[in-house]
Amino acid sequence: MRIPTILRPGALASIAFAAACLPVGTAFAQQAAYPSKAITIVVPYPAGGSNDTFARQIAKELGDELKQPVIIDNRPGASGNTGTAQVARATPDGYTLVAVSSSMTTNAAVQSKLPFDPVKGLAPVAMFAKGPFIVAVNNEFPAKTPAELIAAIKAKPGQYNYASSGSGSVNQFGTELLKAKVGDLQIAHIPYKGMGPAVTDLIGNQTQLLISSGPSLLPMVRAGKLRAVGITSLKPSPVAPDLAPMSAAVPGYEFELWWGLLAPAGTPGDVVAKLNQAVNQILARPTIAANFLREGAIATPLTPAQFGTVIADDVERWKKLARQQNITAD
Repeated sequence: MRIPTILRPGALASIAFAAACLPVGTAFAQQAAYPSKAITIVVPYPAGGSNDTFARQIAKELGDELKQPVIIDNRPGASGNTGTAQVARATPDGYTLVAVSSSMTTNAAVQSKLPFDPVKGLAPVAMFAKGPFIVAVNNEFPAKTPAELIAAIKAKPGQYNYASSGSGSVNQFGTELLKAKVGDLQIAHIPYKGMGPAVTDLIGNQTQLLISSGPSLLPMVRAGKLRAVGITSLKPSPVAPDLAPMSAAVPGYEFELWWGLLAPAGTPGDVVAKLNQAVNQILARPTIAANFLREGAIATPLTPAQFGTVIADDVERWKKLARQQNITAD
């Protein structure tokens, strides 16, 4: 008859300690490496806009790169704040991300009670791209260059209007920054409920100036319905290489929109680093760079720290401009 072994006092604790010291996966199931399941990228705008377009292009490539599905979830509302706030409240594990643009920072400048902190409530992952705006006038306006635009407005102070897609919009910020840089540019703001009606009234000469993205304006320029007089990058841009930068007439003027990927604050650094590396590898592909350029943007890989600096600097810059130019939200 077999006699059971009797363990000396403390032996069970020693065995448990030894098991805990074994390599992960030997005594216990190894924690799955990231990513081990589908990743969701929330787009806080309707399908079809620039945020959605860039997010979908990145998502397809990212899924192939990480060997997991990457799902786009459009959650529009409150100028992008609804979907962004949902991600800010999500579990910080790298499986719920948000694709935003610099309109997040202009929102922060005019809305004192955002449902998230754009600097501390979200972790920067990777910038996708940045792109300048096009400066356009209607065909009746007497200007074809940046210098002629400024001279024409100064010649008739207060007699011209500029359009935007709404009070507190990036279009308004871009135009008010131009006014601030010139110092005495008197042109009134006419806000619209979206870019469509703003472009329509510009063509019809109800307004005389609109600063907006290439996809919004260049088709009308190419069709001869509007005239582009400049671009808002500091230097000439491949987005519209035939256009002179507004800085040629207004030294130091620069206004560019950016797009990028954020995660909830507290997302592990190694997860953020892995996502950043994957996105930057995607941005280096010629096909992606060409696709972005057709949409009026330039692929712009940054580290998470560099992207975070861009966001923080923009928030402060636009808050200062909002106070200076009395920019308010709708």
